[in-house]
Order: sequence, then C-alpha cells, then structure tokens
Amino acid sequence: MREIQLKSRAKINLSLDVLRKRADGYHEVEMIMQQIDLYDRVVLKERDDNKITVMSDCEFIPKDSGNIAYQAALLMQNRGNTQKGIDIYIEKNIPVAAGLAGGSSNAAAVITGLNKLWNLNLSMEELMDIGVKIGADVPFCILGGAALAEGIGEKLTPIEGLKNVWLVIAKPSISVSTAEVYGHLDLSKLTDRPNTPELLKYVEDGDLLALSRNMRNVLETVTETKYPVIKEIKNKMVEFNGLGSMMSGSGPTVFGIYKNYERAKSAYENLSILYKQTYMTQSYCRRKEDE
Repeated sequence: MREIQLKSRAKINLSLDVLRKRADGYHEVEMIMQQIDLYDRVVLKERDDNKITVMSDCEFIPKDSGNIAYQAALLMQNRGNTQKGIDIYIEKNIPVAAGLAGGSSNAAAVITGLNKLWNLNLSMEELMDIGVKIGADVPFCILGGAALAEGIGEKLTPIEGLKNVWLVIAKPSISVSTAEVYGHLDLSKLTDRPNTPELLKYVEDGDLLALSRNMRNVLETVTETKYPVIKEIKNKMVEFNGLGSMMSGSGPTVFGIYKNYERAKSAYENLSILYKQTYMTQSYCRRKEDE
C-alpha cells in the first residue's frame, strides 16, 4: 500500500485582535500568524477498503470521527470520489489544546497529503476551501509560512514572516476552551489593541525589538485573568532575556522571542525546570520544496 509522511507544523500569533461578533456566533478577527519549527509527524497509509482510522502515540486526542484529521480525510474521500481508505498515524510533539493549532495542522496535513497520494490535483485555494469547513485555522496551516488572517481567520494574505528567529514556547499544565475564552470576551472593554499595519511592517523589516514590544493579543484579557500563571510565564520569558513575550491564540501557551541561540537556550534551560512542556524552536518560512 502507498504511504506518505508529512510534517504538521504548529503556529503562533504575533498579534490577535477581535473586531466584532457576527450574527452567526463567529468572531471577526485580524491577526498575524506565523508557523514554527515545532511539528507533529503525520503518516498516511492507503487502504484497499474505504475505512478511515486514526492512531497516535498521544492518549489525549480522539481516535475517531471526533478528530478533525478524520473529518479532513472524509472530506477528501468524498471530493476525490474514491473507494480507497486511509490509516492516519499522528506522532504528537505539539502540545494538545494549547493555542498552537496542533489539531488544525494535523487536518491540514491530511488534506495536502491525500491530494498528493490520490493524485487529485486540487489547487491550494481548493484545499483551503475544504479546510475551512472543519476549522478556521486549517486554511492557514495548509498555506503555511506566515500570513495576515482576517474574517474568521480564513481570509489570508501571505507575508514574508520571521526568518529563523529563535523562540521559546511554554505551556502551563492547564487546558483552555477557545469557545469559553471568546464567550467571556467583552469587546466594549478592550483598550489595548494591536496596531496591525505597524506590526506587519516590523515583521517585514525584521525589527524584532519593535515587534516584541508592540505585540498584542486581546484574548489575554480573558485567559490571563482566569489563569495568572500565563502572566507569570510571560514575565519569566522576559526575565530570562526575551525581547518580548505573548500568549498564542486563546492560550494557554506562551512564547518568547529571543535575539540569538545562546539567549534562547539559556531561557529554555531555566523555563524547562519550572514548566514541563517547554520547547525551543525557530520561526518557519515556507520553502519551495514544501509546495
């Protein structure tokens, strides 16, 4: 049976603004998203029957239709009108329920992988249209690299992004419900919003200091209030020579930006003593060979 292996990358938000709540319950957002070099490994193995299975080394993710990687495979199966099935194996390295789009990234890997495995020849736009049916972050994970995301997160404008910038990521031992965070967000009380055009220029210019000092995530107003450990981690990141630190997505994961490898390594070593799920990685830019 044919098989394909893919890297399923995490993302961080370099900014996150919520503009308004829509009539359908979704929120209009404006955010700068950046992939990082922390990834799960997804293996897709073709089956002769039309069954879809999900397996993983991680006990915390669903192994049935509750996993959006399964839902992604079903959509691709229907789109390709194929009688083939697929075994999906997910080797988990990205923390679960962390604000790093781990699940969305797995679904994106299934969509792009099956497009290749089954020779469907769907365009990037067609793949992203399939992805948004199962999650707002899936189109970005299909696109890869870095982008300005608008709408519910599905309207994407690719940008150059940060190139090989050292990052330290730390997730406290709590889980956060994205729906709950958005549900408790009071848009009328938001005063410290990100200046997105300004931040885009800092990213484009590679001005890490200005970016780090001006990053904003309005969802911190909810998550930090409920979980003070997030503010604690942000402070530690800066204490250990980070240029700046912010929560990613709805949390609870926090990332810090570092000037060089040595400072990132020192921060990683100190933070990993305090927080079990601590990682040292770099920003990731999409390369031609990944397309």
